[in-house]
Amino acid sequence: MKIVQAGENFVCQLAKREKNLLVELLKLYPCIPCARPGKKRTGGAPEASQRLLDEALAEQRTVNRLQVQNWLSDPDRFQQMESAWRFILSGSEMEWLLQILNDIRVGSWLSLGAPDEKLEFGVLNEKTAPHFWAMQVAGEYEMRLLKALESQC
Repeated sequence: MKIVQAGENFVCQLAKREKNLLVELLKLYPCIPCARPGKKRTGGAPEASQRLLDEALAEQRTVNRLQVQNWLSDPDRFQQMESAWRFILSGSEMEWLLQILNDIRVGSWLSLGAPDEKLEFGVLNEKTAPHFWAMQVAGEYEMRLLKALESQC
């Protein structure tokens, strides 16, 4: 993915495969599991406060999921060029997309058991490979978006 700043917006250019990867990746949102009932959280938040926080997070995920679906289904979102696809992000869309990608990356990491060290290829199997793929690809897109934001400063 190549990203160029154009005024307040960011113009992103993707090869066909990159576009397909991004679309399939975003369809995985949300990935971070909601808090499970009965599971104690660290930090000592009272149960009622924790319940309110969990409800607010679930509501935000629902809003974000609808935004992802709308973003992907917008027929003008991706513009085909000669050998690539282009899409434009505003600064707020850039931050929103980073949040979505981070959810996918962290959620996939949690699905892999939150490994402390680099996941060895030997432990990849039919169950873990999709999570590893999503974690790696989301991380790559995040880094490219962050690099574009960094160059803005």
